[in-house]
Amino acid sequence: MDNSDPGGQTTRRGFLRSAGAGTAIAAAGRGDTLRGEDAPTQLPTRALGKTGVEVPILGVGTAPAGLRSRKEASGFFSYCLDVGANYMDTAPSFAGYGVAQAALGDVLKTRRDEAFVVTKCWEPDGEKALKLLKSNLDELQIERADIVYAHSIGSDEMDPAQVLGPRGVMKALEKAQRDGLVRFIGLSGHNRPARFLDVLKEFEVQVLMNAVNYVCRHIYNFEEKVWPEASRMGVALVAMKIYGGGAAKRGGRIKPPDLVDAFRYAQSLPNISTVVVGMHGKEELDENIRFARTLQPLSETEMADLLDRGKELAESWGEPFGAVT
Repeated sequence: MDNSDPGGQTTRRGFLRSAGAGTAIAAAGRGDTLRGEDAPTQLPTRALGKTGVEVPILGVGTAPAGLRSRKEASGFFSYCLDVGANYMDTAPSFAGYGVAQAALGDVLKTRRDEAFVVTKCWEPDGEKALKLLKSNLDELQIERADIVYAHSIGSDEMDPAQVLGPRGVMKALEKAQRDGLVRFIGLSGHNRPARFLDVLKEFEVQVLMNAVNYVCRHIYNFEEKVWPEASRMGVALVAMKIYGGGAAKRGGRIKPPDLVDAFRYAQSLPNISTVVVGMHGKEELDENIRFARTLQPLSETEMADLLDRGKELAESWGEPFGAVT
């Protein structure tokens, strides 16, 4: 049976069937693995799309820790590496990350080979984006990032004509990849899903990170509007904002005891590689590691029930990350 609508988007029934199928193969076929003699203490991993790299199913969003002192943040990032949470997602201070990049750089100076390092360029102009990328690398004290995202391309600051143009950020990041400054090119963002499809049509992108949770599924719906096409192209799928967020006056957050359901929702999406969670410190990291190590993907019935709950919350959340179109 064809589960697609005339416009090529997955129907709700098809989405649930895909999620249910993902549940059935989660342990054996989707790539979740535990390695080594100490496997019970390690994080499960999955393939990062077609990059040939495996990453933990839990990534560390460094922004919250970056709002602490540099010393405190560095200590936390060292702890992350100690426990195997080595997917480190960061960005410069003007993007809201405080001292995160500098603090992570203090750790990477001696532990670069232990970390998978992600940074971002929130800049539509290509020349400025390259300067920003080089500044990020200097702050991180590394020669090459594993991923660099053209960040927040749904935001008003990222004019599509400039982003896609011959002197735009995408052309610049392609050059950075050729020059060895970055292994993989990605797109990240929270809103205006149609823009992501436009970029995917024009440029070869290896990783896509979007705001995805069971409430925003009813607002932005990257899950049906963008991710199936990206997955068909072999692009790795990364979820962020799995517990909500956005502007307090128009947004919302998923709170305990519903955090584990939100974690399971994101991890149950078809072809998901990892989720990035912003964490302030050890206690939050330990909780999310526990979620990852004990993960049971949602059944089809659980997925349907959770989406119904999310639909009710969506009415009060509004547009937490900005315009939908």
